[in-house]
Amino acid sequence: MEKDDVAHVSAAAAGTWMLGDLKVNRIGFGAMRLTGSSAFHQGTPSNRSQAIRVLRRAVELGVNHIDTAAFYFSRLRSANELVNSALAPYPDDLVIATKVGPARDADGDWATSARPEQLRGQVEENLRQLGRDHLDLVNLRLMGQDDISEHFGALTELRDAGLVRHLGISSARPEHLAQAQAIAPVVCVQNPYGIDAADGDEMLRECAARGIAFVPFFSVAGKGREAGAVRAEHDEVLAVARAHGASAAQVRLAWILRQGAHVLAIPGTGIPEHLVANVAAGALQLAEEELQLLDSINRSAS
Repeated sequence: MEKDDVAHVSAAAAGTWMLGDLKVNRIGFGAMRLTGSSAFHQGTPSNRSQAIRVLRRAVELGVNHIDTAAFYFSRLRSANELVNSALAPYPDDLVIATKVGPARDADGDWATSARPEQLRGQVEENLRQLGRDHLDLVNLRLMGQDDISEHFGALTELRDAGLVRHLGISSARPEHLAQAQAIAPVVCVQNPYGIDAADGDEMLRECAARGIAFVPFFSVAGKGREAGAVRAEHDEVLAVARAHGASAAQVRLAWILRQGAHVLAIPGTGIPEHLVANVAAGALQLAEEELQLLDSINRSAS
């Protein structure tokens, strides 16, 4: 992809999907990496002005789906505060998704995840940090529970009270989706999934069958997870990238988007050039033989 072409690609190039009654472009933005060189309290804090520029540039490029959380913070930076500072007053079409469940103390150490009755406090903290009177979408991030009925029921009460518009679940299995849908509509499932993650296909298919958005995270980082793309890249990915004059990250995102019209990508970065490249991946057209080559990575990982 030519550099000049990349700089002008809109997030709309990837197509759209409805999160409940909210239309979003299928290329969104994940805020986790805005806070520093590594997620959470690891690494060095980000340059605040650059992080704000990245967020504003994302919206300029047509990104209207931002994923964040109150527990996305480092020693000096808060993702929610950055989103608020950069984008408030928020564009009418901007959908901000957040998540609740996990908890960190003031030192940044992970604490016991929230009980059902504590979820309201987490929702209100997101509201305060983002400067909103309601949250567009709240995902319940599972922390090893077998049954999520009480937690999801508590979020449903907050939705009914007007604090939350739509609900989703994260790090979930198909049985969790069934438990949640028995209580209230689920508009999305956020799970780790990528070109070399062979264990997410069942939920991908389940969401497609139910008309629910599937929102993969760590689709570029893979097994590097919060640390980022620390592994050696697969030869198959590099070969496809060379053929298109693209980066490996762009190929991974293009592959993700080809897994179904219901798949939404939320790549995150604090680097302006990476943001532009990520958005441009929505216009990268992979040939059928290239998709088959990339699919072989997934099969070999299973």
